[in-house]
Amino acid sequence: MTQAAQIQEQANPSARGQEPGDWRRYFGFSTDHKVIGIQYLVTTFFFYLVGGVLATMVRTELATPESDFVSREVYNSLFTVHATVMIFLWIVPAGTGGFGNYLVPLMIGARDMAFPKLNALAFWIIPPAGIMLLSSFLVGAPGAGWTNYPPLSLISGKAGEMIWILSVLLLGTSSILAAVNFLVTIWKMRTPGMGWNQMPLFCWAMFATSILAVIATPVLAGALILLSFDVLIGTAFFNPTGGGDPIVYQHLFWFYSHPAVYIMILPVFGMISDIISVHARKPIFGYKAIAYSSLAICGLGLIVWVHHMFTSGTPPWMRMFFMITTMIIAVPTGIKIFSWLATLWGGKLDGSSALLFAMGFISLFVIGGISGVMVASVPFDIHVHDTYFVVAHLHYVLFGGSVFGLYAGFYHWFPKITGRMMDETWGKVHFWLSFVGFNLAFMPMHKLGLEGMNRRIAEYDPRFATLNLICTIGAFLLAISTIPFVVNAAWSWLSGAPAGDNPWRGLTLEWMTTSPPPVENFDADPILATGPYDYGMGSRSTEVDVPFSDASDPALSAGPSSTLRAKPDPVVAADPSDRGTESHNR
Repeated sequence: MTQAAQIQEQANPSARGQEPGDWRRYFGFSTDHKVIGIQYLVTTFFFYLVGGVLATMVRTELATPESDFVSREVYNSLFTVHATVMIFLWIVPAGTGGFGNYLVPLMIGARDMAFPKLNALAFWIIPPAGIMLLSSFLVGAPGAGWTNYPPLSLISGKAGEMIWILSVLLLGTSSILAAVNFLVTIWKMRTPGMGWNQMPLFCWAMFATSILAVIATPVLAGALILLSFDVLIGTAFFNPTGGGDPIVYQHLFWFYSHPAVYIMILPVFGMISDIISVHARKPIFGYKAIAYSSLAICGLGLIVWVHHMFTSGTPPWMRMFFMITTMIIAVPTGIKIFSWLATLWGGKLDGSSALLFAMGFISLFVIGGISGVMVASVPFDIHVHDTYFVVAHLHYVLFGGSVFGLYAGFYHWFPKITGRMMDETWGKVHFWLSFVGFNLAFMPMHKLGLEGMNRRIAEYDPRFATLNLICTIGAFLLAISTIPFVVNAAWSWLSGAPAGDNPWRGLTLEWMTTSPPPVENFDADPILATGPYDYGMGSRSTEVDVPFSDASDPALSAGPSSTLRAKPDPVVAADPSDRGTESHNR
């Protein structure tokens, strides 16, 4: 065991509190944040499987140029519900509600969330909202796309559209309740000695995500309430035939839905920062830069929404402003990516499934990010608007980014959640099937888009047939890749090798308690005897074992003297050079 992990564990004897209850607690109104986190993860993964089935049906239809698998109307409903499920019932609640609920209190040394009953309520809104959305197939599912733009959404089936609106309103309410809970918990309930600059990067990411959710989600709720009036009672807020303006709906929709990209991706950014540092056995490169870049993304994410509307009659001066702000957001995002690469560089990479998915996440997100900068440019965006280039871009960001990151989180924290290790061989099979399948499914879409194939169509020009067939084969492979993960997770939970309290030799506080943790997490307030990312820095009396760092050079961002490092609590720090007289949070 490394010295840093030994020091941190000796300073924090594992909790031996009340054992978790039996399996039936996962089906009730529990106020334990860990139970709620698992409820989120299992429920949202079920909806991910449902969304995956819908996506496979969409790709089956597109395997040939003709509409020969489902009707055009059913095709419209399939891709509409697929996107809604994947965004609102999988990525957003899995990252924030699932991993956020399970990890944030443990990482900051708290015994639970600030408002446990509110936490449980936020989760129990999700199952009925999801069931309601899927039940729309019984009455005529919505078919106007996940954007639900009027006037198209006003002339399709009213029942399906109203079910979509009510479902998204409920899911938005759940998101706001959860965000308020995270903000108060992180602000007020950190263990004594954990200042802002000692907080794990996942908590920084959750803090920025929650600010975005609280500010942006009510705007979408307002737009959907007005849209429901147009659908139900014939008002004309957005209906041009009655004097309404559909462009106003687009502004309100995208004011939420572009920040929603960061609500989906920021928690994953935080998880990747924690996972890479542990599995590369190196301090995270540029801790403070990564932490503050989350806040920068949060701020910039609120002023870029119009880049989705460059072809909606947006005036030139507005196009210019939003093109520049959209491109600027690549700066804080690039800070994170280069910091992750610098952390990996020279690290002792363990080749685990968690690290493979984390590295897969980086490679795929970079491709999505580069194509994002391309579509931020007005001339290019006008050329590829509503083509498969946009479909490729958003899937590289949201699937290649978010879903690969969520899988990395599953493999990394599964031992803490269950007390069992996942099988690494099947984990690697899962990764390579997913990575190859994903790139087969979505890489050709860039070329399809550049050549002019429109999205949201069931029939297309036969010259696009070969590339579409490749995409469909990739989608099938991606669907099959889920099987080893499901089998591995179920088998490992029941019969996997015991994990012990700290199988990855981590330094953040969730590893300083038992696996799985007891009801109130810790017997006493945990302490930070080392920094949360001080790998290779156990004892300064001997040579610091951090590749490419210089213990005496504060300009380097990975060494013990780095100005960007997350330091331990100065009152209880194990190393004399880190000690002081005043903590940052006492």
